[in-house]
Parts: sequence; structure tokens; C-alpha cells
Amino acid sequence: MAEFDGKVAIVTGGLSGIGAAAAELLSSRGATVVAAGLPGPASAGVELDVTDAAGCFQLVDEVVRTHGRLDIVVAAAGIQRYGDVVETTAEEWQTVLDVNVTGAFNIVKPALPHLRARGAGAIVLVSSVQAFVTQESVAAYTTSKGALNALTRSIAVDEAAHGIRANTVCPGSVDTPMLRASARTFSDGSPVGEQQLIDTWGRMHPLGRVARPAEVAEAIAFLAGDRSSFITGIALPVDGGLLAKAAVLLPD
Repeated sequence: MAEFDGKVAIVTGGLSGIGAAAAELLSSRGATVVAAGLPGPASAGVELDVTDAAGCFQLVDEVVRTHGRLDIVVAAAGIQRYGDVVETTAEEWQTVLDVNVTGAFNIVKPALPHLRARGAGAIVLVSSVQAFVTQESVAAYTTSKGALNALTRSIAVDEAAHGIRANTVCPGSVDTPMLRASARTFSDGSPVGEQQLIDTWGRMHPLGRVARPAEVAEAIAFLAGDRSSFITGIALPVDGGLLAKAAVLLPD
């Protein structure tokens, strides 16, 4: 497929998890992709801390200078911290909002003038089903995801006149390094215990499993491409039916 031939994309959080899968998929379909994020043990891409606004401006300018254009921005950088409001420290609260919300703002802000100049562009933010429903003890995380959905709506409304679309994807549980870190925290820490807990979380989804990053990447690519040319301002669940299921158990 050559759906994105000639297009240039920036993917933050692009060195692992959903972001890496999105970067790989967009590249496989013809895009020139600049994957940026905090380096991991086997990551290849541009080092970027999305909380560094100046660094985000520099990255966007460098991409446009090098490739002559910018068409797609995918903001997939995110972190998880656990705790209710009492347990969450002010530092943890601010860190989560800085990465998950301000990080998206920081990369979109310098990109918009270039997209406006072209009169076209697609922005996809990676949110979560926890923008709509909330598990226990994720006060900062769920707040950040709700804010991302609101930010997306604002961008979509403000930029429509410039030919720019903005949407979010809202995954359920996805087999990423972040999910596995959570599984280690709440299991016995062994590989077997980790996998058993992930399997348990998967069974909470009507499809009976957690998602693969590549499955979320497919939704991102759809919203970033011309097949979704009349879609803007939406929050697309990619959740295996999680939001559709009422938490009511019938007797056997």
C-alpha cells in the first residue's frame, strides 16, 4: 500500500508501544516518519522529551527544513501513575499532566503553522477508554486522558477552516511496555504472574484479550489518512468492546 506516499509524519512516543507501531505502519505505507521519544534499550529514532516545548519546536522546524513539509502529527507519548487524589502527590499529578496533555500541546503547537500554510493536515492524539470510564486509583491518568479528548475537540473546531483534521484514538488495554510494567507491579513480578494478570485484564474485554499495538496503529493510520477525510473531532474507541459492556452479571 502507498497510501501515504510523499507525506511526512512526526510520531511522538514513537520509540515504543503504540507510537512505535504507528510509526512502523505509516512508514510501511509510504510516509517519511520521524519517530521521536525517550530512548529505550533497542530504540532507533530522535530523542525527544515532549515536556520540553523548545525541543518540540526545534524538532518540527528541523523536520520541515529537512523534508520540505509536514502532513501528519501523532502524539502518542504517555505515562501512567497510580493513586487516588489523596495518594497522588502534587509532583506525580503534575508529571502526568505535563507528559500526557502538555506534551501533546507542545508538539501540535509548532506543527500547526506549517499545516495551515499547506491548507491540510491530520493530527491524531492517543488517549484512552479512561477518558470515558475510570478504574480505581488512576486520578491523574484518567484526568489527563479526558483533557486530551477535550483538546482534540478544540483543535478540530479551530483548525477545520484551515483544512486540518484532529481526532483521538481511545484504546482499552494494549500489550505495551507500560501495560507490562503495570502487570509486574500488581502481580508477583514473575513472567508467569505478569502474563496471568494481562490475560485476566484481557478477559474483561468482550473480545477476550488485550489489543496488540499494531491494531491501535491501524486506527491511527485510518484517522491520519485520506480515507477519513470527513472525520474530525471524534474519539474512536479501540477497546475490544470494553465500553459497550455493562458491568452487570446475570446468575448462572
